[in-house]
Amino acid sequence: MKTTRLPRKASVLLAGLVLAALAGCGSADKGPAEALGTKGPAKPVKAVPPGLPGMPPLLDPNDVYAADRPNKLSPVVKDFPSRIYVPNTTSNTVSVIDPETYKVIDTIPVGVQPQHVVPSWDMKTLWVNNNRGHTLTPINPATGEAGEPVEVHDPYNLYFTPDGKYAIVMASMDKELVFRDPHTMDRVKTVPVSCFGVNHADFSADGRYFIVSCEFSGELLKVDTEKMEVIGQQKLPFEGAMPQDVKVSPDGKTFYVADMMADGMWVLSGDKFEIPKLLPTGKGCHGLYVSRDSKEMYISNRGEGTVSVFDFPQNKLTKKWELPDGGSPDMGGVSADGKVLWLSGRYNSEVYAIDTVTGKQLARIPVGGGPHGLAVYPQPGRYSLGHTGIFR
Repeated sequence: MKTTRLPRKASVLLAGLVLAALAGCGSADKGPAEALGTKGPAKPVKAVPPGLPGMPPLLDPNDVYAADRPNKLSPVVKDFPSRIYVPNTTSNTVSVIDPETYKVIDTIPVGVQPQHVVPSWDMKTLWVNNNRGHTLTPINPATGEAGEPVEVHDPYNLYFTPDGKYAIVMASMDKELVFRDPHTMDRVKTVPVSCFGVNHADFSADGRYFIVSCEFSGELLKVDTEKMEVIGQQKLPFEGAMPQDVKVSPDGKTFYVADMMADGMWVLSGDKFEIPKLLPTGKGCHGLYVSRDSKEMYISNRGEGTVSVFDFPQNKLTKKWELPDGGSPDMGGVSADGKVLWLSGRYNSEVYAIDTVTGKQLARIPVGGGPHGLAVYPQPGRYSLGHTGIFR
């Protein structure tokens, strides 16, 4: 029997008609998409940008803090008791506060001049940065017990690369960024810097670079995470600038840098690393903390005893809360449920608990001398980038 072949265009047309007919059989009253159980044409899904190799992918490409929602605790930390760990720089101790009772329940002796309490990348350990004692004291957050100190020179602050491969010691007086093994703290690579007082940092959304503030020379650095090299440096356009905390916006496009002498935040694109603009907030602008819904950022103004609130969607300051009887709000963090902002009172030997809805002071708790980078723990998130708790 002779077989007749259809021209190619006719074959394609016939196949299309067959598919259309089959789709129509799904339902006489519904279109093809509805017949297949969907609500309409498939919407394009925005791809998550490729990140640093080994870095856990973002949960939401538009929000680097998507893993930090209220009480969304990792299985690693969910059974840890909720505590506030306060390093007292002049007392050489860590005060431990029960957030339910607002009482100090323990005082842990540590090394000389503890500056920050830093959650490890895997969230299993809290590292106390004993700056002048040249050690890190590990604390087990499950038991609250301190372990044997680890020798690390000039650990003013501590961060972790997003892939968990390295710890980064901010050696402020040594003028170095020191990449170390995140568990043993053995030195892997030392990166000398020409600025003075490296202290705070935050990472880009893709984890490929981080921005560092240089407190004593009023400069910013941009560092390639994988290459472990400084790739950008600039002087802030303010005489006597003293940059402090650094925080990236939820969408990952903007970096904010607190400046205690310029009395506000510097705002810049991390990708472009252009000359930043200053947004005045209050005297002694110091610490930056993002709300659990990623809509607001709490800004401590240490020189005037206030907290400014920046609204990300509106791109402006919307509130300012005043501490009754003043104070010196410094570093801290947000409670796991997002309802309380905890800040150390650097020059008042106290800690403040502040309602994140009303701005009302809930408690004022006496601690040791010179309380600085306190850590609220545990907090939501999948891993820690360091400081007092930057979670992704």
